[in-house]
Amino acid sequence: MPNSAEAPVVLELRDVVKSFGAVTALRSGSLVVERGSIHALVGENGAGKSTLVKIVAGVHRRDGGVFRFLGEDVDFSSTAASKAAGIAVIYQEPTLFPDLSVAENIFMGRQPLGRGRRIDYGRMYAESEALFRRLGVHIDPRRPARGLSIADQQVIEIAKAISLDATLLIMDEPTAALSGVEVERLFAIARSLRDEDRGLVFISHRFDEVFALCDTITVMRDGAYVSTDRTAETDVDAIVARMVGREVAELFPKTPAEIGDVVLAVEGFTAAGVFHDVSFEVRAGEIVGLAGLVGAGRSEVARAVFGVDRYDEGSVTLLGRRVPAHNPRAAIRAGMAFIPEDRRKQGLVIDESVARNIGSVIRRGLSRAGLLTSAAENRAAGPWAATLEVKTSALDMHAATMSGGNQQKVVIAKWLATRPTLLIIDEPTRGIDVGTKAEVHRLLSELAGQGLAILMISSELPEVLGMADRVLVVCEGRITADIDRADATPENVMRAATRTGAQAEKTDHTGKTGVPA
Repeated sequence: MPNSAEAPVVLELRDVVKSFGAVTALRSGSLVVERGSIHALVGENGAGKSTLVKIVAGVHRRDGGVFRFLGEDVDFSSTAASKAAGIAVIYQEPTLFPDLSVAENIFMGRQPLGRGRRIDYGRMYAESEALFRRLGVHIDPRRPARGLSIADQQVIEIAKAISLDATLLIMDEPTAALSGVEVERLFAIARSLRDEDRGLVFISHRFDEVFALCDTITVMRDGAYVSTDRTAETDVDAIVARMVGREVAELFPKTPAEIGDVVLAVEGFTAAGVFHDVSFEVRAGEIVGLAGLVGAGRSEVARAVFGVDRYDEGSVTLLGRRVPAHNPRAAIRAGMAFIPEDRRKQGLVIDESVARNIGSVIRRGLSRAGLLTSAAENRAAGPWAATLEVKTSALDMHAATMSGGNQQKVVIAKWLATRPTLLIIDEPTRGIDVGTKAEVHRLLSELAGQGLAILMISSELPEVLGMADRVLVVCEGRITADIDRADATPENVMRAATRTGAQAEKTDHTGKTGVPA
């Protein structure tokens, strides 16, 4: 275990590299955290923050670069090794044992023992109470963890870290599910830990919190280190510019399309704790991009529109007709198509053929006297596979053997075979190569040109800016901006995506709001 006595720098990562197969998650990750400081780590989705944290936590091992903890070179082979060295990671949603007591969760695997090597519960409860007093909170150590709020669960994880004498605490989006009062309590605890000369890393998309809490800010982009600044010497605009500093290139072959009548109208959409009072429209020939950060509620809105997820209030109309709630079959009959984010688990029958996958939604129309033949499936699938240029040696080839890009084309073909009036597509190019991304973008542009209404959810900001006619920005379950293509910039989208409840502007029934340029 590294010696913590003399090291002023708790954590040092220099030019860390990590790949998963052909995908490079980290090209050059760097982060230096000093004792007695709270260090923010920020970046867009996919910037490499999570991979960097998982290397520090011992979940992944780096492929290259420097990794020092308390001045010594380290390479943790497991999370246990990372914890033993003095590193604790507090996640957005802690994973406690619900049926054990609070104290048992804190001291799991190292309970104090008394006579006969039996667990000394009195001592365990007393030590837990001492930890909570030190943190300035009151939680009964005897109560079961089940039913505790996310905020209290996080405090228990912090108490566990202190009981292990952790020198470095990493908080990964810790405030996403907390109320304002709970956030302030967490910040008070974080500041007290800083004053004890510990190092803290705070990962967040909420810039008001970053600037209120942190001493230093490191920005990552596209798997690489960009900059580190003292919080007092920078501002939100400078940080946002570094986070999104890319140009939209020929990867997005968007061609103008005639925008027609309203196809989809969503009014007053609310699901308790998920999204609130969401209203918007999508017109024929229009690509509307739903932008925002992970956890903002974009996919949940799309799934509820299609009827996969339930909602409490609001309505969905397609071509002026009300679509029954919580009923995907009715949505399909009305003319909706939905391509989910996870194509392998939710969009494909991975062990079935290309033809069977493409024909799966229209199977009833292909059968004759209740019988469905391979020939009928092939006749239906062939033209769509050709239209989308699915690269396959035969229509009976299993989807599992295909590349990610061709799998995505098969899912798109399956839904286009239903001849929809609205296509909802979630993360259209996730996990596929650059060349195939351009093909999918070209296809979406062509479909819009043919009059199809498209609602596109994407975590890749360049994709949203490159393909969308309008950008709807979702932040914490609300639409905080409706921006026309000509006015959309990385900066104003990111500002709208990182607003908190106090900053978000009130939207009208169309979802429109003023957004600073």
